[in-house]
Amino acid sequence: MPQITDVSSRPGQHKIELKAVKDAQGLAASPQLPEEVKNYMIDIDGTITEDVPNEEPERMATCSPFPDALKTLNKWYEEGHIITFFTSRTESHRAVTEDWLCRHGFNYHGLLMGKPRGGNYHWIDNHIVRATRYQGTFSDLIRERVEIEVFKRG
Repeated sequence: MPQITDVSSRPGQHKIELKAVKDAQGLAASPQLPEEVKNYMIDIDGTITEDVPNEEPERMATCSPFPDALKTLNKWYEEGHIITFFTSRTESHRAVTEDWLCRHGFNYHGLLMGKPRGGNYHWIDNHIVRATRYQGTFSDLIRERVEIEVFKRG
């Protein structure tokens, strides 16, 4: 039976109906979003604005958003997708980050601080993970076949 779950850490956001899932043994597993809803995890520095290092927090309040990022992310939000910012900024930067996102009009559901720094990320999860590397332009996503690393089956 579907369950209504609030996917937002912000008050007043819409609720999303998650699908109940069972594992191979028939036990309850983590519920999943409907297939048509994407769960976007978006970096901030160097992705939606200039690349501001944690060592220069005064720049976090004054940098400008990339216009294509604001337009595209708000479009995805309005289409019903989940927008969560996942940043290497620390908890001490939360207030300036939330203020900046609000001041510039970003619509979002959550903000996760403390992403490991240094790049070269490799996300391992039991759910479907799709990765898109930001390379200077935000737009609608297209499908391409690419080579990826996977676990050897055996």
